[in-house]
Amino acid sequence: MIPSVREWYENYVDDGLVIIGVHTPEFHYEKDLANVQAAIAELGVTWPVAIDNDKLTWCAYGNRYWPAAYLIDKQGQIRLLKIGEGHYEYTENVIQALLAEPG
Repeated sequence: MIPSVREWYENYVDDGLVIIGVHTPEFHYEKDLANVQAAIAELGVTWPVAIDNDKLTWCAYGNRYWPAAYLIDKQGQIRLLKIGEGHYEYTENVIQALLAEPG
């Protein structure tokens, strides 16, 4: 999923797209900040990434899936929950539509 997210970020950041990654570890070694920072650098992630070691964000959203993407509109409403890999063209179309909406 990261290559598509990277492409969306590069293509739409100037149009107002904001991406915030949330790293919720599945395994113990994924809780180590140095490991997360190394992975972020290796993957070329340039957007902010919140560390959710206690799964507070995970639980607040009622999430149950890796990966999950939440598209949130300019008013703060969740407009799409994308679960898993694939359907990248559809997701990009939703991004475009949300960015085109009035603020």
